[in-house]
Amino acid sequence: MLRKAKISDIKYIYRLILHFSKKGDVLPRPLAELYEHLRDFFVYEDKDLIVGACALHICWEDLAEIRSLVVSEEYQKRGIGIQLVEACIEEAKILEIPKVFALTRVPEFFEKLGFRKITKNELPHKVWADCIRCSKFPECDEVPVIKEI
Repeated sequence: MLRKAKISDIKYIYRLILHFSKKGDVLPRPLAELYEHLRDFFVYEDKDLIVGACALHICWEDLAEIRSLVVSEEYQKRGIGIQLVEACIEEAKILEIPKVFALTRVPEFFEKLGFRKITKNELPHKVWADCIRCSKFPECDEVPVIKEI
């Protein structure tokens, strides 16, 4: 079941993000930051277990980021990631945010959802504030993708 995150979900979201950040798939997020941004998150729940999460982070009046997309390994390849991203896109539509981007190592996934690759310098510098926390900074291997809504 796909739904907006609740406060009781944060520790599960944190564990998922921590697991995938150790593999280098997503940026680590401190627990306090997750509580502060609870409203950004959607979760996918199966049998009272949070198996996926994704956030829509508003950057500016015309731009939001899809971030922290994680799905437990045993639940991958079931369309859960697609549902999470589509939920973020729908929320961006409701909020009248015309562009949504993501930084990813799997641009093909996002391209299937209507995103297109762009160059890093097409995004505002403010977007790169989180990069300082990345273990791969400044040698980033993520590809920016964007979708106009």
